[in-house]
Amino acid sequence: MVWDNIFIGVFLAIGVYLIVQGIRCNIATKGKLRQLSDYDAKTIHLSYGDMSYVDKGSGEIILSVHGIFGGYDQAYDTCKDYASGYRILAPSRFGYLGSDILGRGTPAEQAAAYVELLDQLKIDKVFVLATSAGGSIAIRFALDYPERTKGLILYCSAMPPAAKPVKYAEYAGPPAFLCNDYAMFLMNPLFEPVMGMASSTIYGMLPVGERKVGVILDASVTNPDMARNYDSYRVEDLQVPTLILHAKDDKLASFEEVEKALDRFPNCTLVSFETGGHLMTGHEAEVKKAVMEFIKGNAD
Repeated sequence: MVWDNIFIGVFLAIGVYLIVQGIRCNIATKGKLRQLSDYDAKTIHLSYGDMSYVDKGSGEIILSVHGIFGGYDQAYDTCKDYASGYRILAPSRFGYLGSDILGRGTPAEQAAAYVELLDQLKIDKVFVLATSAGGSIAIRFALDYPERTKGLILYCSAMPPAAKPVKYAEYAGPPAFLCNDYAMFLMNPLFEPVMGMASSTIYGMLPVGERKVGVILDASVTNPDMARNYDSYRVEDLQVPTLILHAKDDKLASFEEVEKALDRFPNCTLVSFETGGHLMTGHEAEVKKAVMEFIKGNAD
């Protein structure tokens, strides 16, 4: 009888927890949907479909390439500290928040879509700043379109392998069944121990449902691309300067991989931090200073 009561108590406690979390998730998701309108995002029609983007500020242009679970909101928030002195162009990548997908959605196709966006906005050259999974698209852009690139900034970014891999993960990301608001909200207590990011990071990922197509595309196509197509990522041939910013305790994009790949970049500056994790938390001032000096040193 005692054990039966304990079992019932635990079962009820779990049930209450799941219900409460469901209510909190619903409130948070609706709140984030309302906040998205504050970004004043525009939608442009390209040859393959629509792309949504934020375009704010004036001066040297930073094309912000967001990571997984991103969109124009994440892309802009990454660079909002620069908005007073620069023009921030922050598109949603393929499959995220109002952006369609061209073909297979490869990094090469995403880079080509960016060029079409720049053409329509009558923008000649940009500094490309990429976070996390956006690194492969930014590197692809700089390799394929050096004439449109003033500099490449990799912010806790994925790195090309130091040597051609014998094997690699064909799918590098969360499984599709977890790509919904409730599942990710329930998982947020694990963000700190597993990914080194505060549990509050979930609020920047909502609404997950509106980003699911992009997340699955990143996991299946974008993230494996630098390993899958190693020979086409000859970063040794980069014609533009590169700035790499990375924390040594990053649990998602290994600093060890940065060190291995560093010699492949011909004109590269590395700024590293002992702590900060994948978001380089606590180093905002140093990051901003490094980025602004890099842009000033490579502007026309």
